[in-house]
Amino acid sequence: MSQQLPDIEKQLANHKLSQDDYAHIKRILGREPNLVELGIFSAMWSEHCSYKSSKVHLKGFPTKAPWVIQGPGENAGVIDIGEGYAAVFKMESHNHPSFIEPYQGAATGVGGIMRDVFTMGARPVANLNALRFGNILNNDATSKHQRYLVRGVVEGIGGYGNCMGVPTIGGETSFDECYNGNILVNAFTLGLAKSDEIFYGRADGIGNPVIYVGAKTGRDGLGGAVMSSDSFTEESKSLRPTVQVGDPFTEKLLLEACLELFKTDHVVGIQDMGAAGLTSSSFEMAGRSGSGMIMHLDKVPAREEGMTPYDFMLSESQERMLLCAKKGSEEEIIKIFEKWDLDAAVIGEVTATGNMELFWHGEKVAEVPVDPVSEEAPELNRPMSEPKYLSEIGNVSIDDFEKVANQEAFAKLTKSMEVVDKSWIYTQYDSMVQTNTIKKGGMLDASVIRVKENGKALAMSADCNVRYCYIDPKGGAAAAVIESGRNVAMSGARPLAITDCLNYGNPENPEVMWQFGQGCLGIKEACAELTTPVIGGNVSLYNETNGVSVFPTPSIATVGVNDDQNNVLMSSFQNEGNVLYLVGESRSEFGGSLYMKEICGTVAGKLPEIDYKKELALWDLVIEANKKHLLECAKDASSGGVAIALAKMAATSGLGCDVTMSVNDARDIFAESMSRAIIEVKPENCAAFEDMLGDLACEQIGTVGGAEIKINDVCMSMQTLKENYFTTFEKVVQQDL
Repeated sequence: MSQQLPDIEKQLANHKLSQDDYAHIKRILGREPNLVELGIFSAMWSEHCSYKSSKVHLKGFPTKAPWVIQGPGENAGVIDIGEGYAAVFKMESHNHPSFIEPYQGAATGVGGIMRDVFTMGARPVANLNALRFGNILNNDATSKHQRYLVRGVVEGIGGYGNCMGVPTIGGETSFDECYNGNILVNAFTLGLAKSDEIFYGRADGIGNPVIYVGAKTGRDGLGGAVMSSDSFTEESKSLRPTVQVGDPFTEKLLLEACLELFKTDHVVGIQDMGAAGLTSSSFEMAGRSGSGMIMHLDKVPAREEGMTPYDFMLSESQERMLLCAKKGSEEEIIKIFEKWDLDAAVIGEVTATGNMELFWHGEKVAEVPVDPVSEEAPELNRPMSEPKYLSEIGNVSIDDFEKVANQEAFAKLTKSMEVVDKSWIYTQYDSMVQTNTIKKGGMLDASVIRVKENGKALAMSADCNVRYCYIDPKGGAAAAVIESGRNVAMSGARPLAITDCLNYGNPENPEVMWQFGQGCLGIKEACAELTTPVIGGNVSLYNETNGVSVFPTPSIATVGVNDDQNNVLMSSFQNEGNVLYLVGESRSEFGGSLYMKEICGTVAGKLPEIDYKKELALWDLVIEANKKHLLECAKDASSGGVAIALAKMAATSGLGCDVTMSVNDARDIFAESMSRAIIEVKPENCAAFEDMLGDLACEQIGTVGGAEIKINDVCMSMQTLKENYFTTFEKVVQQDL
């Protein structure tokens, strides 16, 4: 079985393994590995699967709360949402594949995250996405390519999600030059299950059969996990074969077959075949149970001829699952999958050896101890150093730049790619399938679905201000947790937990590693202060091309519960004559602001102040006042400040407003102080609302209505505002067609 591999230096380079790794592998095996075994270690010890650079920083995340049923370590996290029901959710990245092949990269990202959720026994009911692209505004090759990537990614997300019958109800899309060489595609899925019917990825019970179900295996995606654990260069364009090809129609059949299977008593454990395919799924299932496994790879359904054991173990063909079943149930399980026109084959069994034993036509071709593959994966404490740029940008302020009239700044900001409506994107997604969507893409802030089964509503929001993370990696990551939670609270829901997708550059760069470590500290701090534990997530490193890393981008998705699905708070104006309040303190805080980026042309300054007590007080005010039916709408004031928040509320509602807010500097209408919200109240409810304010700063700033939007010294007709807001993005993204 074991034989000396030819040209071991080349083999190690191809598998992204070091000489130290190789020595470690030989110690574990007590001999030289063969090619199959080397491939297994390569995949399982890749950055993508083992988190070898990040693991040391992820320790200590808050992961527990009374409502958390399952935290990190499974296919997806689970929280109790009451009345015997649970929400199952997770977010993951598909960055590298989407940059190489945007349609399939994005589509298979959506497919993979949905499998993570329904593997747990939950029916997927909502998708979100967090997308980051480079500059799409210019006529140069870079912008043209970025526009091509936008179109391909959006088509891939829509194509897969729509075919699955799962609504894509919201998300976030932003643009910055730092993503010119590496776009980010983060996909989120939430599913519903009964809280006592959750399934886990385990392989228990000696002698229990291991069954392969789903689509046949091909060579697509070979080495995908390893590819996603390295930086891009000019040669990376040749990596197209490492991108998987998805088939949403097969996945839909797989979903229905699995949900039918879960109604039986046949399943011991089940695992999605995601990154590293059969390797990761088998080792993870056996590892969680402390068991071993025998697999006969010649019994794996194949769709290509001449495939080898290496191909079967490392293929990342889509729409496949591995399950551990109760002995004697094999025939009934196979019947279920055959009924749904899917392959199903008994390929092995659970053993007590603690080893993964692989056979090919009766001959043993690999034997690897299970625990060391995961327990002894390299855990690197990489060098870290504070980025030099921070000392250069920390003291920059808007006063260092020539003053621009507010009217001119407002006109420019309302056409910013970050601000304008992305209906060209979200109208390609089916947001209303399943008929439970209450608040969808384009309706601002959190998205909301109803839960028919218990009368509640689930609110969810994906957020990250990457400029904040650039100027202050710790505070920016905390701010992402805060804003994601605030958006959920502004819908009237109580934020309960987060999932994250931590996108960073090359971990071999000490400055990037410092950014990552600081980001983790920020998330730990914010989640602990806000009682929104981390119940799962994903790390994506090596988002770097030709030595240029992306800005730190810790995407955060928060999920919250509103006890009354009939009392969901909207984010845009509701009726003329209603009173507008600004709750929270406003200061001249412009660090990392949209104003500094678009008007001053820089990303610099000090992060706005974070105050968790004021943040929680704002959440409590909105949630409790909404329960008393005192509020008409609530929207947080974040990117672009009060002026841009009001502009979005006006444009999406078609109603103008007349606002005067107190400022120290005229430009403060664009300042980005945290823990603030604009709240609309009927005149007859103002006194009752004001009685609930407690110690929170609050100012009555104006009223809803009119054919213009007026904010201090800024005035724009609703016609012009809507033209800017609703038509700009489509003109830009389609200009090459």
